[in-house]
Amino acid sequence: MTSALPCTVPIALGERSYPIHIGFGLMEQAEVWGDLPRAAAAVLVTNTTVAPLYAQRLQRVLLTYYRHVHIVVLPDGEAFKTWNSLNLIFDALLEQACDRQTVLFALGGGVVGDMTGFAAACYMRGVPFVQVPTTLLAQVDSSVGGKTGINHPLGKNMVGAFHQPALVVCDLATLASLPAREVSAGLAEIIKYGPIADMEFMGWLELNIPQLVDLEPQALSHAVRRSCEIKAWVVGQDERESGLRAILNFGHTFGHAIEAGLGYGQWLHGEAVGCGMVMAARLSQDLGLVDGAFVQRLRTLIERAGLPVVGPVLDENDNAGRYLQLMRQDKKSQAGAIRFVVIDGVGCAALREAPDALVRRVVDACCQ
Repeated sequence: MTSALPCTVPIALGERSYPIHIGFGLMEQAEVWGDLPRAAAAVLVTNTTVAPLYAQRLQRVLLTYYRHVHIVVLPDGEAFKTWNSLNLIFDALLEQACDRQTVLFALGGGVVGDMTGFAAACYMRGVPFVQVPTTLLAQVDSSVGGKTGINHPLGKNMVGAFHQPALVVCDLATLASLPAREVSAGLAEIIKYGPIADMEFMGWLELNIPQLVDLEPQALSHAVRRSCEIKAWVVGQDERESGLRAILNFGHTFGHAIEAGLGYGQWLHGEAVGCGMVMAARLSQDLGLVDGAFVQRLRTLIERAGLPVVGPVLDENDNAGRYLQLMRQDKKSQAGAIRFVVIDGVGCAALREAPDALVRRVVDACCQ
């Protein structure tokens, strides 16, 4: 039996270490905010969907700690993860004469978190920020680890910086407002942790996926905590993705191609990652690293989470060629060679190159 009691997962990065608080109703619990950076002002960045739900609640809490708490509301959606939206944050910071001690708060999903973190990394060459993720995907992945950035028309997250938050507060109560599609998208980033690091966790997910789809509190608390523990362990060893941290991108090379090829926002990030994991598992099989039974097992779990398992056709004339073109623009490519995160024996992952002909066969098989 898992517990829904609040917990804290530490992320160990020396002087950049910080806690990840996980639990229900944390947003208004004073003890959670005890380690906030001190400043005269804070800027709360959110979006048009989240602002009416939680912005004023969090603003009231933060006014206990800061004389001024300004709110910036961005348009909602992956399509707005751009320079124009980023500049809305900079405009507010400059208009309010914010100084180098100003603290930014990211209240929302991965798009808000990535852009707020990037703004914090850039403004006056770096100010502190706090992640308050309100989507399942952000709580188990994007809010943890310090990756920030925006999209470019030619590639996802291609412009950004590493900038660690001072604190992450995962209030699981905020997930009750998520549409079912957003819950499924978050489950993709939870599922990935099993094949790459913890097959016992994958077995637990197979037993509990219906409860997670329904946001059952105990199952949800355990899944978020275990996901954060695994990510904290990986990031603690490889903060800037020089090696081990790349395994967290399982399914993302194919997934990012899907997002860019369809147009940002057509598929949610987690939907693209879920389908991308099916494709990456099939590639692992064709490289002789896992058997077909494992691929089918993972595919079934992803499908049970409500995620797509068949890839979209991005080009009617040369679909596989279009996937290859987009994947060569991925951050993990080197000298034009695509490096894929593959399952190198169940519960382990590795970066591997693969011949174009093999990748073409995988794309054709997974998109029919």
